[in-house]
Amino acid sequence: MENKPLEQVEYLAFKKLKVYRESVIRYMLRAMMASMFIGFGVIVAFKSGNYFYAEHSPFAYPMAAITFGVAILLIAYGGADLFTGNTFYFTYTAMRKKMKWSEVFILWCMTYVGNILGAICFALLIYLTALYDDPAVSGFLLSVVDKKMHVPTAQLFFRGILCNWLVCLAFFIPMALKDDLAKIVTMLLLVFCFFVSGYEHSIANMCTFAIALVIKHPETISYNGVIHNLVPVTIGNIIGGSVLMACFYYYVNKPFLDTDEKSHK
Repeated sequence: MENKPLEQVEYLAFKKLKVYRESVIRYMLRAMMASMFIGFGVIVAFKSGNYFYAEHSPFAYPMAAITFGVAILLIAYGGADLFTGNTFYFTYTAMRKKMKWSEVFILWCMTYVGNILGAICFALLIYLTALYDDPAVSGFLLSVVDKKMHVPTAQLFFRGILCNWLVCLAFFIPMALKDDLAKIVTMLLLVFCFFVSGYEHSIANMCTFAIALVIKHPETISYNGVIHNLVPVTIGNIIGGSVLMACFYYYVNKPFLDTDEKSHK
C-alpha cells in the first residue's frame, strides 16, 4: 500500500512546521523561493514555446509543457515551500491528529503570502533584465495570460481542482520510488500532463501574471483579471490537495494505518 509514501508526507509536514516554529522569516523565505523557482519554469516554458508560437505551430503549448518541468525539479530538490503541495501535506497530517488544524490554516496563509511575494520579486528581476521588452518575445506569454483572465469562473474552479490533484500526485508518487532518475521522469511526466491539459495552478498563474503585468501588455490583461482567475483557482487547488489527495488517501489507508499504530504500541 501507500504507507511508506504517506509516512514521508507526515515527515515533510513536520519538517515544514518545525521551520515555521523556529523562524517565521525562514519559512517565508522558503515560500518565496518556491514561486521564484516556478518563475524560472515559466520563463523557460514561454521562451521555448514562443519559437513555435511565432511560426503559428501547434507545438507551442506542448513544448512549453515539456520545459516547464524544470520548476517541479527545483522545488522538489531545492527545499522550497509551495502552497499547493502544502494543502495535501498539512491536511493529511492534521487528519492523522498529528498537527493542529489552526496550524494548518496559518501555514497555508503564510505559504500563500510567501509565494505571492516571491512571484513579485521574480517578476521585478525579469523586468530589470529586459528579456521581454521585445513584443516578438512576449507574444506567447501574453496570449496565454489573456486567455486565462477571461475563462468563466466555474471552469477555473474545476480546472484548479484537477490541477492540484495531478500536481500533488507528481510529488507523492515518486516518494514510493527509490531511483532518482525514476523520480525525476515521473515528476516531469505528470507536470507535462497538468500543463498540456490546460489545468490551472494558482502559484504558476500568479508568477505568470506578475511577469505579464510588469512588461508592456494589452489592456485586456489587468489586476481585475488576476483576481478573477486566482480566487476560484486557489479554492479549486485547495480542494484538489486537501480533499482528493489528503482525505482520499487517509480514508482508503485508514485500516492499515490503524493497524500499524496498534503494532507500534
